[in-house]
Amino acid sequence: MNSNVPMEILAPAGNMDALTAAVYSGANAVYLGLKRFSARRTAGNFDADELRQAVSFCHGRGVKVYVAINTTAHPAEVEGLCVALADVCAAGADAVILQDLAVAALARRMAPDLPIHGSTQMSVHTLEGALELAELGFSRVILARELSLAEIEHIAKNCPIEVEVFVHGALCMSVSGQCYMSAFLGGRSGNRGGCAGPCRLPFAADGSGACHLSLKDLSAVGSLPALAAAGVVSAKIEGRLRGPEYVAAAVNACRNSLAGQPFDEKVLQDVFSRSGFTNGYIEGEINGTMFGVRTAEDSAASKAVMPALRELYRREMPRVPVRFTLYCEEEGCKLTAADGEGNTAIAYTQNAPQKAEKDQRSAIERALGKTGGTPFYLESLTIEGEPGYLPGSEWNEVRRAALESLLKKRSAIKPWAFNRLPLPAANRHPLPAKLPLWGRFEHWEQLPENAESLAGLIVPVFEADKVPQNLRAKTVLELPRAMFGAMEEAVAKAIAATKNGGFSGYLAQNIAHFRLAKGLPLYGGFGLNITNPLAADTYGQLGLRAMTVLPEVPFNEMAAIAPGVPTWALVYGHMPLMLTRACPLQNVTDCAHCDKKGELTDRKNKHFPVRCGGGVRQVYNPVPLYLGDRTGEIPADAGVLLFTIETKEQAAKVIDRYRKGETWPGEFTRGLYYKPAQ
Repeated sequence: MNSNVPMEILAPAGNMDALTAAVYSGANAVYLGLKRFSARRTAGNFDADELRQAVSFCHGRGVKVYVAINTTAHPAEVEGLCVALADVCAAGADAVILQDLAVAALARRMAPDLPIHGSTQMSVHTLEGALELAELGFSRVILARELSLAEIEHIAKNCPIEVEVFVHGALCMSVSGQCYMSAFLGGRSGNRGGCAGPCRLPFAADGSGACHLSLKDLSAVGSLPALAAAGVVSAKIEGRLRGPEYVAAAVNACRNSLAGQPFDEKVLQDVFSRSGFTNGYIEGEINGTMFGVRTAEDSAASKAVMPALRELYRREMPRVPVRFTLYCEEEGCKLTAADGEGNTAIAYTQNAPQKAEKDQRSAIERALGKTGGTPFYLESLTIEGEPGYLPGSEWNEVRRAALESLLKKRSAIKPWAFNRLPLPAANRHPLPAKLPLWGRFEHWEQLPENAESLAGLIVPVFEADKVPQNLRAKTVLELPRAMFGAMEEAVAKAIAATKNGGFSGYLAQNIAHFRLAKGLPLYGGFGLNITNPLAADTYGQLGLRAMTVLPEVPFNEMAAIAPGVPTWALVYGHMPLMLTRACPLQNVTDCAHCDKKGELTDRKNKHFPVRCGGGVRQVYNPVPLYLGDRTGEIPADAGVLLFTIETKEQAAKVIDRYRKGETWPGEFTRGLYYKPAQ
């Protein structure tokens, strides 16, 4: 979406102090979270009253407020989503940022005028994904952080909705929304705002104890002019867990960069970094130089630079132009203040002006122009009548009264209409007498003979030509969760080449797949992060014939997801904990000398397999999920055996063991099915 509007500088506000610093230092917009459903759950965040105060404060100064309701919600939390949306509407915030399509469905039904933005947690990294959000009623898409400038430009200039990108702050190793490491290793879900940051711990590609999953912080501040030229509307600063000094420093640097002025990158690095910065994604330089950790020297630099940074937000930056009109009559003067947005305030002098021997216009303009300490600056002054003399204190008082009244009018809450409607009746999924099994295979050669008797098969779309004709009717072709670079075009060609090949359909793993495979039979994979009945219903309306419930949902809550089409549960597999574009193996080798597989060793000497393909890497849990001896407890219509790193022989044993209901012979996990992630 091309826009002639200047690029927005969007700052994080984890609490009111950070919000004030963002506004005073010149941010055009802030984003913040509520006490619930925030992907930064450990930030201070805002309750309903604090949100109204924040919106009032910001709107008075011409700053927009976006509220992040950007986590997945479990079935019992859908009512809470309604409350959160009602609070956003009552506060008159400018938009809601969301990951879960349940929030979008509720907003469309109950607050149709409230703008919705697609969170980076939605894993949108292609044009087709952005176009799908546009069709779903989103007004803005926040792109994945892994994109190059050319990839961003391709989306921004061909997309009818606004495009926002991250330009500064911490980088997740995994594609946002596709990381399950914290949930499966520590019971704290990144998709639910509880990420414990395990990627910052030692995971070494060479057994050295190094942190080969830890990326340096992003700083693309110098790229802001190029991003603006590419069509990006909003430059987002990460950091709702950071303090006001960090926020002010980042906002100030962004303002200078957009104005074509130099900015002090060392100050940015000192306030917070992990061994410096990287801009590898935007510059298309994805290599080992992107990795770094927070050092003692970094912490010492932060402590030293903080006092000076407080000067950046000690006084309010005047940003709102005001037009004064002074009406002078013998009995007194009336001052009107107008902001150009339809707001006008009036104040009167306390005394009648005295006859002046010389022209008072210059003195009056100087007095009325002293707007320091307010969000206003004098744009113009018109004087009607013949001004007389009044002392400077009286001009100061009438100016102060007019601006206070104008600020109060600008700060008035303008709520969105919200119509609380009853939620659809929730059905309960019965426990099946027998759970049919599907097998998902990374490669066709991995398929053992006993797999042919499974209820269905799932293989990557690029393996389609290997599937024999007699098995195609029960085979679903999996579309990749990530499609960076030319991959989306390759997937589109693969769909076109296979759509008449007799296959059962396609497994959608990303919102973009609903456009790429539009009109074709679609099934939903775990990459869609379906965790509640309302999201499931929404995906059902988009055409899914069956859908996988995210394995972060425990069985007692999964039973509430019964959308009227079959639901699937992952019942075996080495869970893909991370999906990454940067490669952790590049810390010890390069692509020319790598066989596309390796492993990471953690501090407990656990070995995490890494596999490369399709321009991305996946890091797998070394311990398999297994439910073969608990099949009667799974409230789904089918179970999926997820084969990734197994050999053909190992896959055959898993299928046989599962069918017999045997216990697992070694170390395994029940995942989160009996203990929900926090």
